[in-house]
Amino acid sequence: MDWDKLRIFHAVADAGSLTHAGDTLHLSQSAVSRQIRALEETFNATLFHRHARGLILTEQGELLFDATKSMNKRLEAAAARIKDSEEEVFGELRVTTTTGFGTLWLAPRLYKLYDQYPDLKIDLMLEERVLDLPMREADIAIRMKEPSQADLIRKKLMTVHMRLYATQQYLEQNGMMTDMEEISNHRLICQSLSSAQVAAGSSLVQHLMTYDVPSLFTVNNYFGVLQGVINNLGVGVLPDYVTEDFPDLVRILPDVESAEVPVFLAYPEELRQSKRISAFRDFVQDEIISHRRKMREANAQ
Repeated sequence: MDWDKLRIFHAVADAGSLTHAGDTLHLSQSAVSRQIRALEETFNATLFHRHARGLILTEQGELLFDATKSMNKRLEAAAARIKDSEEEVFGELRVTTTTGFGTLWLAPRLYKLYDQYPDLKIDLMLEERVLDLPMREADIAIRMKEPSQADLIRKKLMTVHMRLYATQQYLEQNGMMTDMEEISNHRLICQSLSSAQVAAGSSLVQHLMTYDVPSLFTVNNYFGVLQGVINNLGVGVLPDYVTEDFPDLVRILPDVESAEVPVFLAYPEELRQSKRISAFRDFVQDEIISHRRKMREANAQ
């Protein structure tokens, strides 16, 4: 469908005159007439009755005019929303991150973002697969490594370590671990080595497996690992950010932790001016600052 011809048809139907429509469109009467004839040939239908006082729509022309009026209203509404979006935050934002970070850290904090921007619609996509941001599989990502794709704006948010945790109740029942050899007295809860996870977490689990582990409970994401730990199943390998929301967890063997895992926020260069992106980015950065402060305060106690 030729949108330019439809635009000219709408102007002619609205004005009832080739001349008046041409003045509005800054086209000659002959140019407007040619476009109308071409459109009638496309539909194989007469769209206007022509008489001395102007043009009157035929039945077929009325049908088409109803459609172009609806299109025009929707375009005007979209233009108004685009203009409003320079000051407002609304619409859908597709966010991708890992299952662990999304369920344990991000999702519990999103109510604060919605309090600020109630018209925002967030589609949170939790998976270990790296979605293609330049191809717009998602609008913005929080990733556990620096993105390698081109044409992305990226910012390092924080670093994470995988550490050993258990509940006080579990430790009272099974005893505290004071060295790695004592893991033979405990059940280990961790991500399975076959599941997708950051290399640092996998390396720590592989190291733990070199000891005599009598009982094992593996899950394919950290949300499941956490559920096992807080329900007193054993000693779990978890990212350190969980301790802010689960302060009753007890860290086991403070000298044992994974290598540093960088956490990056990334989005396509073409979305640099998006108000939705800016709102989400600023929200996450503010929450990271608050998280760091609470972690420092907890470590100082």
